[in-house]
Amino acid sequence: MVDARMHDGRRTLTRARGRARRRGLAGFALLAAAGLLAGACSSSNSKPAASNTGSSPSTTATTTTPSSSPTTSATTTTTSPTTTSPTTPATTKTSPPATTTTTKPAVPPAPATTAAPSNLTLQQLAGQRIVYSYQGVTPPQHLLDLIRQGRVAGVIFFSGNISSRAQITGVITQLRQAQAASPVHLPLLLMTDQEGGVVRRLPGPPDVSAKQIGQSADPVGAATSAGKAAGDNLAGVGMNLNLAPVLDVSRTPGDFIDATQRSFSENANQVSTLGAAFITAQQNTGVAATAKHFPGLGSAPAGSNTDLRPVTLTVPLSQLRNVDEYPYGAAINSGVKLVMLSWAIYSNLDAGHPAGMSSTVVEQELRGRTGFKGVTVTDALEAGALQAYGGAGNRAFSAAAAGMDLLLCSSGDPAQGDAAAQAIVDAVNTGKLNRAGFDAAVARVNALRGELK
Repeated sequence: MVDARMHDGRRTLTRARGRARRRGLAGFALLAAAGLLAGACSSSNSKPAASNTGSSPSTTATTTTPSSSPTTSATTTTTSPTTTSPTTPATTKTSPPATTTTTKPAVPPAPATTAAPSNLTLQQLAGQRIVYSYQGVTPPQHLLDLIRQGRVAGVIFFSGNISSRAQITGVITQLRQAQAASPVHLPLLLMTDQEGGVVRRLPGPPDVSAKQIGQSADPVGAATSAGKAAGDNLAGVGMNLNLAPVLDVSRTPGDFIDATQRSFSENANQVSTLGAAFITAQQNTGVAATAKHFPGLGSAPAGSNTDLRPVTLTVPLSQLRNVDEYPYGAAINSGVKLVMLSWAIYSNLDAGHPAGMSSTVVEQELRGRTGFKGVTVTDALEAGALQAYGGAGNRAFSAAAAGMDLLLCSSGDPAQGDAAAQAIVDAVNTGKLNRAGFDAAVARVNALRGELK
């Protein structure tokens, strides 16, 4: 999810980076005040406007703008797909080493127990696939009630939900207490987008961006430090899942993913190595990592944003697999817990559906070809790229039918999550969703939750 004001952030990015490095949390505050915190998900993106200071969705995610023909500088070979290593030349940038600082974690709330849920209703089971959101700094009573009823998998936080570390720690304690009273004895998935650079929801590290890491004197060391710092920061307030890192392989300076410095490199090998280092270091802190945005947004031209409108990428299949998807092999080998899919359409994979609504991309390309067995998570369901898919309910059904496990309802309105859950229930009851597939998705999510605190 990309913030609509991201272009303002780009104009002040250089100054903000310097301030953030010099003043740590003070720098973060300046970024937030300037509306620079990019949204979550794929773009950094589509969050509730009222609760974002630049945190529209990402989760969760850089999204691509409509483009019917490739505008990247990457090669356009149309040879049949192979699985060889990318041949992109290694970068030789020698910008100063990125620096990361770590915050001393606050005492987290007591972990929930990890017994698998049993004898749940279909409504409760559907809820195990829904990530909710809300506006403001106080979770609404309706959300607390749903959690106590065992109908929520997790909650995503944006900068508008966080006024201070102490405040969000208190909110998370409240949410955990509600979960402890539910029939589902598994921890909630408590997440945010803490990529580094301008995409940070929580005060504190990592201050450096992915691009700064890639250009540092010791990129692997910087990526390791950033991953650990992100994990320690989130764990310190009780969060257990980060919608990071971005594994998009940018193509040219200033393109969509590079404009906000969210790509480690224009070289797929470099992105692969640094992404794996970040993932390993972060997950060693107990915070799950999310690789995004499969199969890749690095070829998206400047200005592309799936948060706002449909986007089509015409990347040749051989390039898509040997460059864009390449870093996911190392991420999977590193044990990454989640993968977020893009909302862009990839014409050479499935010209009729966004990646996160395509069983070809989810089941064949991600699970079949790359061998990912963990949890898949959508980018923001409210994204503008999904205009043709109706409301929250139909969007949730379409994503679930394609094989997505977690449905990210990040508009800031809990009613969005309610509509998504009800659509899943109705689809199972009418046979539109295969029950075995539904149960398998719930099992994957619950297995993840059982590994976390």
